[in-house]
Amino acid sequence: MALADGGAATSEQRLQPPSLFLMLAEARCLFELNSSLLLSPLLLRAPKGDGHPVLALPGFLASDLSMAPMRRYLKELGYDTYAWHMGRNFGGVASKRGALRDLLRRIHESTGRKVSLVGWSLGGVYARDLALQMPDMVRSVITLGSPFANDIRATNATRLYEVLSGETVDDNLEIRQAIAGDLPVPATSIYSRTDGIVNWHTSLLRPSETAENIEVHFASHIGLGVNPAALWAVADRLAQAEGEFKHFDRSGPFAIAYGPPENAQS
Repeated sequence: MALADGGAATSEQRLQPPSLFLMLAEARCLFELNSSLLLSPLLLRAPKGDGHPVLALPGFLASDLSMAPMRRYLKELGYDTYAWHMGRNFGGVASKRGALRDLLRRIHESTGRKVSLVGWSLGGVYARDLALQMPDMVRSVITLGSPFANDIRATNATRLYEVLSGETVDDNLEIRQAIAGDLPVPATSIYSRTDGIVNWHTSLLRPSETAENIEVHFASHIGLGVNPAALWAVADRLAQAEGEFKHFDRSGPFAIAYGPPENAQS
């Protein structure tokens, strides 16, 4: 089982970034987007939302445009969706903490409701950090291909992240360890073993009564936020009543696309 301890990996635990083959295969993200468009009538049969606010946080080097399909989908289902409005995400977990806290506080105060956080890749790391800092304002956290556990250097974007953000992944060890640990709110990590950017072991949280991992077969990293099976899982998780949590039921229309629950712990 992969341990989400957030500490420095030993030589035995050292993970490698995904292979060049998997990285080149990320081009299939276009197929995932087209599949979602074709399957939109089926996707709209997902459980309806209760109108609570959902903040979508983009991944490294991405902007709000990358999350637009998901926000549009969730809005159609009845959620009050929000973009982060901070331009392109050039990284910086520590440097963006203040601005993200202010954003979450504004949404919470304007709606009077707890906010669900959906973060893609690095956006999911931000989401987990926000939930630790302001749990009273967060309803749930859903991450997609986010590297927050184990040896988080095991990505094909680590060096570029450090150059552009001005932070190294080894900075702020206390923050990093907290993000890798258990959250005070319900948490779901959606990941793919065929992720070409992030080693999937870094996306595994410790399963519990309020935390789970959901594997999406053959999904790419770049396409995970528009993959139809991933979108269905996000909608299903958000539809849970506030204060309640049941583990994901893989018997829905995309059942064949999900790994069994025990896969998340192997």
